Amino acid sequence: MRQGVSLVYDGEYERSISGVPLDPRRSERMLAFLIEEGLIGEGDVHAPRPVSFRNLLLVHGERYLESVQDAGSVTRILGVPVSDVGLEDVLQLQRLMVGGTIQATRLALINGGIGVNLGGGFHHASANRGMGFCLFNDIAVAIARLRDHGYRERVLVIDLDLHDGNGTRAIFAGDSTVHTYSVHNAHWGETDAVASTSIALGFDVEDEAYLETLHDTLPPLVRDFDPGLVVYVAGADVAADDPIGNWKISPAAILERDRFVFRLCRRRWHAVPVAMVLGGGYGTRAWKYPGRALAFLLARKRIEPPDNDELILKRFRRVLGGMVSGGAGGTAASNGWRLTSDDLGELFPGLMPPTRFLGHFSRQGIELALERLGILRRIRLRGFPNPYLELDLAHPLGHTLRLWASPLRRELLMEMRVNRDTRAISGMEVLNIQWLLLQNPRARFTPDRPPLPGQEHPGLGILKDVLAALVVLCENLGLDGLYYVPSHYHVAAQSRELVRFLHPEHEARFRAMAAALEGMPLVRAARAVEEGRVVDVRTGEPVRWEGFPMVLALSPRLHDQVFSEAYDRRVDEVLAGLELRHVPAGEGARISGSRPPVQ
Repeated sequence: MRQGVSLVYDGEYERSISGVPLDPRRSERMLAFLIEEGLIGEGDVHAPRPVSFRNLLLVHGERYLESVQDAGSVTRILGVPVSDVGLEDVLQLQRLMVGGTIQATRLALINGGIGVNLGGGFHHASANRGMGFCLFNDIAVAIARLRDHGYRERVLVIDLDLHDGNGTRAIFAGDSTVHTYSVHNAHWGETDAVASTSIALGFDVEDEAYLETLHDTLPPLVRDFDPGLVVYVAGADVAADDPIGNWKISPAAILERDRFVFRLCRRRWHAVPVAMVLGGGYGTRAWKYPGRALAFLLARKRIEPPDNDELILKRFRRVLGGMVSGGAGGTAASNGWRLTSDDLGELFPGLMPPTRFLGHFSRQGIELALERLGILRRIRLRGFPNPYLELDLAHPLGHTLRLWASPLRRELLMEMRVNRDTRAISGMEVLNIQWLLLQNPRARFTPDRPPLPGQEHPGLGILKDVLAALVVLCENLGLDGLYYVPSHYHVAAQSRELVRFLHPEHEARFRAMAAALEGMPLVRAARAVEEGRVVDVRTGEPVRWEGFPMVLALSPRLHDQVFSEAYDRRVDEVLAGLELRHVPAGEGARISGSRPPVQ
């Protein structure tokens, strides 16, 4: 690897644990970012193996390892319900990530560089107790395995997660050859240990105090302890935008923190090998913090990670770019003037049924694309090992794609009907999404995850991937954009970054509605709209949701139409005449007149 950096990752890292706020795609997003920037190749990543129970027993007691075979015990550790089926996913995921940390320490020592496990950091687990989403302490197991193989150098654990590395400290409390250094918000239990530095900074910590603490305390420790290996827990939950954190550390300060640790370890008279693990970091943007650090290590310059949507589009463009113009499932240029069954169907309507989705993709081509994009892998990780793809190309309103849980076609996971439409917008051709359903029929709604209006089952968590695939498809087909009519408020609200209503009057109406609901969680806002609790202040009447067309503009001419000065000016004009208000439940949906309240 360039710059002596080795990465460890497996697609199984994307297994999600329902209720645990870690983004299951954190590692995959980081990897995609580094690949898109040309910093690594897809073959430059090392695959881990699940840790053996023999190695787990080097740290954890037999009785404890037996206890985590019970779903109830793991439920208490994770703080979220775990079924017998889900238990296997949890154990498999954490065992694999422990194996990833073992692999990262091996690579760091073998190459004398930096080994990075794109996961791990389960620092709360002690020898006989799990807590804080941590079942097995991967840091301790990796160090214990090195000791078991004869490694005798001192090991320094630098733990800069927001939360105390209490489990690691407890495991090595009596071992003077392993120093555990942790800077965190609050202590999690006893801090006594023969070789330990535990610093609790409290809440609302900002950049200056954080970096000053590191600069004052870490260099003398590294100098005096003189480690042969450093294990670095690069927690991103210190970030100001972390949804469950309580510090105010900026992206620039986190990058400086990471660079400081690596400079300290790598610029001494002999460079110390470093094994890095991710630790905490919650929400869908947490990947950007270690992503910046790894990009700097590999490129020796700061590279700002893109937004998640743009990252997906970049990767999908690379994967799908050639499929329409000659790739698998497309209409190859080498066909020349040779007529296909699709050509005959167009020349003689009714003679030949269409055989390709939107005139280009065969069923096998779509399946290959879904495989390449990782969408089918995510479906399998959700407990559907044999998804089955079906195309219905005979419907007069458009082509329909269905994805079933199995060839038995009893559980529908995805259904999408689309058509190429030249009538929706004058003078343009768009991909009209008439219907899109994504659902997990085996999942259940919870108090923390209630149903949105119109939902029968929870979603699959792949909406942005599907939309990104459709955007790239539009680009390859030369279409002006995506067009759809949102059935509910939340459908429009979830896609606001790139999408606008086709007409400025409807855009203004939505903005006024969103302003009235500002600060509310999406589920509550959607329910308020559905129940008629957004009212027009002038009339007192509920403002009912109406499905007006929205577009994601791809061509310059469509973009100019919905992002023009004239469009924005008209939006402002209409907004000036609108005043909407949210009426809390129980007050009634009408603020004047005699209509009874909506319950």
